[in-house]
Amino acid sequence: MERFIEKNNHEKFDVIVIGGGISGASVAYEAATRGLKVALLEKKDFSWATSAATSKMIHGGLRYLINGEVRLVRESLRERRVLGNIAPNYVYPHPIMMMHHKKPLKNNKRVVKVGMLLYDALSYDKNRTWDSCKRIPSHRTISRKEVLRQEPHVRPEGLAGASVFCDCMSIFPERLTLAFIKSAVAHGAKAANYAQVEGFLMDAGSRVAGVKVKDLLTGKVHDIAGTVTVNCGGPWADLLLNLAEPNGKETPPLRRSEGIHIITAKPLLSGQYIVGSMTPSGRHFFLIPWRNHTLIGTTDKPFNGNPDDYRVTRESIMELIDDVNRSFGDGKLSYQDVKHTYGGLRPLIEKETSETYFSSRKYEIYDNKDAGLDGLITVEGGKYTTSRQLAENCLKIVAVKLGRNLGKSVTNKKFLTGSEIKDLNFFMNEALEQGNGISRTTLKYLARNYGTEYKEIVKLARADQALSETLNDDGEIQAQVVYAVRNEMARTLSDIVMRRTGIGTLGNPGEEVLRKVAAVAAKELRWDKEKTEKEIAAVVQLLKIPVD
Repeated sequence: MERFIEKNNHEKFDVIVIGGGISGASVAYEAATRGLKVALLEKKDFSWATSAATSKMIHGGLRYLINGEVRLVRESLRERRVLGNIAPNYVYPHPIMMMHHKKPLKNNKRVVKVGMLLYDALSYDKNRTWDSCKRIPSHRTISRKEVLRQEPHVRPEGLAGASVFCDCMSIFPERLTLAFIKSAVAHGAKAANYAQVEGFLMDAGSRVAGVKVKDLLTGKVHDIAGTVTVNCGGPWADLLLNLAEPNGKETPPLRRSEGIHIITAKPLLSGQYIVGSMTPSGRHFFLIPWRNHTLIGTTDKPFNGNPDDYRVTRESIMELIDDVNRSFGDGKLSYQDVKHTYGGLRPLIEKETSETYFSSRKYEIYDNKDAGLDGLITVEGGKYTTSRQLAENCLKIVAVKLGRNLGKSVTNKKFLTGSEIKDLNFFMNEALEQGNGISRTTLKYLARNYGTEYKEIVKLARADQALSETLNDDGEIQAQVVYAVRNEMARTLSDIVMRRTGIGTLGNPGEEVLRKVAAVAAKELRWDKEKTEKEIAAVVQLLKIPVD
């Protein structure tokens, strides 16, 4: 992939998409597969914000049934199956053990049983999979004794058993988002990260006719013309609208909620299940086995202020730790046990609920013509799982605004780029046989996280022995760094260690590893010593556990 903005030839696009998270990536892919000329612009790196701050789950949203959102759950369950089909190396079925207690009532096993039966019914097509290994069984209920046998760290007080059911894990959401962008580019779309929209172009009829974009890597400002612009700014969507509002009229602010996660190496799970529990106040949280660590999340509380100022705080970390200690294990999880933390802001469209936890995760797509901004569409709300369907619905409005018949969606019928894998088990076994100096651990990691593109990384490692050096317990190697720069538009050290590889996503890997990675990146990106030191310092700062 190339940053098209560096060679901007002033072409006019049919669709400009603002925002390189999963919503923007999906809209760009959907539009490109319909034969449209598409430009995707992201002000930082792809999937750097909300789309990276997930629980790494692709799920139907069992708890949304409590709110009566049957349609949302059905859509999510259908899209769960679709993502498992089109991105087989990224999306895997995984069993969940949901604890039952006598209180609160909504966690009572009889009440949950009704919900589980409905959940199974709504996922009636869950086994219409392209690969038999993606099939999902119906739920089952297990006894208190069986729960404690299989997951000894579950707290026995008040325990009444558990429901065991399957949803899916997304093992690397940032790379899954990137796969959508790569797929858009493969269909002719053009993309650029570090391309910040600073304003909108208006034609003589006061219609939005494109955007004014600053290339943050060069400082140059470009005018990008487009017939339709789609605002997929997520938590920044209202701020983007303010750039376009005539006469200085401000858009009402979005409602935003904070969700954080923590990662610990403390052994809390068997590794067989994702374990779900509920706080005394009735909020769910999950303990998720991930890369031989435990990922814990998420929180859900209102955030007020500019999303650019958001950061995870020690207070938020301690609130999550307290929730876990009140409901799970021996109550001794501590701040010192946290190896890494991350958080993000969810854009919410529902205003009526008093708490963000109970707000809907549905999405809305607005034609801003009604606000005097013809040519602009704004997407708000939503969840990672339903982003492809969101994009399909968005293209219905795009088609009307373009006055063209764009045909039917095909994105639910095509593998994503790099994920063209008909038989996952055969593919993985074949990858493990490549050997010849590359460890099985490395090959397994590369095959899962790069799909069919893993062979290109293996080629790099074999061509230069230094690039086969292993960097962590997952088997990641220096060749991934080169691949990220040459093929995946990585431009900073944080791009490489946080979103193209997993080198930094379990916490600070240590100065030695960061310097090794930075040295390879510096050679590829022609950084001098001063620039290299700044990049290392920025990642160290990013990975610090908050102390306030």
